[in-house]
Amino acid sequence: MSGNKDEIDMSELAANLPAVAALSPEDRAGLVNALKSKLQNLAGEHADVLESLTPNVRKRVEVLRELQTQHDALEAKFFVERAALEAKYQKLYEPLYNKRSEIVNGVVEVEGVTTDVAMDQGGYNAAEEKGVPDFWLTALKTHEILAEEITERDEGALKYLKDIRWSRIDEPKGFKLEFFFNQNPYFKNTVLSKTYNMVDEDEPILEKAIGTEIDWYPGKCLTQKLLKKKPKKGSKNAKPITKIEKCESFFNFFSPPVIPEEDEDLDDEAAEELQNKMEQDYDIGSTIRDKIIPHAVSWFTGEAADELEVINDDEEDNDDEEEDDEDDEEEDDEDDDEDDEDDEDEDEEDEEERKTGKKQSPAAKLRARQEAAGGQQAERPPECKQQ
Repeated sequence: MSGNKDEIDMSELAANLPAVAALSPEDRAGLVNALKSKLQNLAGEHADVLESLTPNVRKRVEVLRELQTQHDALEAKFFVERAALEAKYQKLYEPLYNKRSEIVNGVVEVEGVTTDVAMDQGGYNAAEEKGVPDFWLTALKTHEILAEEITERDEGALKYLKDIRWSRIDEPKGFKLEFFFNQNPYFKNTVLSKTYNMVDEDEPILEKAIGTEIDWYPGKCLTQKLLKKKPKKGSKNAKPITKIEKCESFFNFFSPPVIPEEDEDLDDEAAEELQNKMEQDYDIGSTIRDKIIPHAVSWFTGEAADELEVINDDEEDNDDEEEDDEDDEEEDDEDDDEDDEDDEDEDEEDEEERKTGKKQSPAAKLRARQEAAGGQQAERPPECKQQ
């Protein structure tokens, strides 16, 4: 074991850095130096804690620190292997996603489906109805978080959404979402993408997000609304005043919050607001990546939402049971306190009777209790008061 535990073996740390980060030698050296500086600062901050320990306890803690170092080295390897395992299964999922897309968009037909020209019982022409209409719109709206982002105006455009995919990116580290659209009357793009660049994918820490600029057709922009105001009476300008304002829309997702290049541009309040917006933006992106894309069919049918509701109900039931137990304990404590007070009052009454040799009347006992409670006469309830 090393004699000085505050000295950090950076060669071992560098060797354990995940290779999947795809860093250049210069960047890797810079990261090592940054980690070294941070760790040394931490070691300095906690030196006084170690010095306050007895020699025997300090030796035990030093051994524990070495165990922690071994754990961290294994954890670094775990992150590498996990990334490789995720990449492996992402390739295995790909054929299933392709087949799903073909069925949803009517590229292929499944067995047992008839395409007769005759109308079915619901009044639809089976030959004209291909695939699964509104598949992705329904799946997105079924998720509680995403439903809050989709307005009624958005639904018309999202009906043209035919697929959503995601892919991992290594330089810089992060992931990319791609939304594939059929030709539509809202915008010219056939693919809208959103890229998340991560400082640390395992934490994760978001560095920035980049979205596609949407090429809207004239008068079809869903992220803005045109306001017209009538000119004031007597105004020389008879034309109405027009003003463009941003409005709520799912498609604002492709215009993520922008971080100013210089920190001086933000005060504390603005920085906190920006951080909250970035966290919300990342929550939406990661929800689409981790929940919607892999389980889109279950979200379309509502099964995923039902399962989530059951889980939430179970958690609420557990919380309610805990609250009930706490309430019962409080009631028991209150009852015990009241019993103790009654016993004390009775003891006082008995003592008074022994001193005077007379028994107290009920009215006297009531007055005594009222005086013990603060000398206030008990007030009648409203329905009992004299009119």
